[in-house]
Amino acid sequence: MTGPRSRRAVVTAVAGVLLLGGCGGTIGGRPVAVGQSGGGGNEEFQLLLEECDTVSDQQIGDVVGGTAIEQGFIGAICRWDLTGPGGAVKVTFDWFETGSLAAEREANERMGWTVSDVEVSSRKALEIRQPDDPGSCGVAAQSPDRGQAGGRSSDGGVIGWWVQYRPGNSTDPCQAATKLMQLSLNLSA
Repeated sequence: MTGPRSRRAVVTAVAGVLLLGGCGGTIGGRPVAVGQSGGGGNEEFQLLLEECDTVSDQQIGDVVGGTAIEQGFIGAICRWDLTGPGGAVKVTFDWFETGSLAAEREANERMGWTVSDVEVSSRKALEIRQPDDPGSCGVAAQSPDRGQAGGRSSDGGVIGWWVQYRPGNSTDPCQAATKLMQLSLNLSA
């Protein structure tokens, strides 16, 4: 009969063998320095973060009245927090490659938000307002690099700007979101 001490020794030995066995192995491929392309079809991801730079931080600050700016990125959504004479401002930019204005309208109307047809830089767009937050507004339009054959948009992607001022700021958030959209759309002209 074995005692508790010898059982612990056996368990420890088995765990050690399993640990060492799990750590061994070879990973194929070729090492590549950070910031360089290693080939293999991943080039489409190299410019992923550049979509947040379609409008410069300085331009965003000028449009919304902010002087100090901090940028963040989460998936397909770029975010900026600004402060300035009018207080804090939140700005969001999104670029959905497979979205459509119809889907944007449907999603926002389901949330109970007010959606209006507008035109920005001669393109069909949507203005979106939250009824309970008069300091915020969004503008969505067809992606500037897709679906513009013959001057007509198709359902080939959607970009959007959202501006949210703190309560008490009298600046029109829709005017700011529209100006940011104009800056984005004018890049593709």
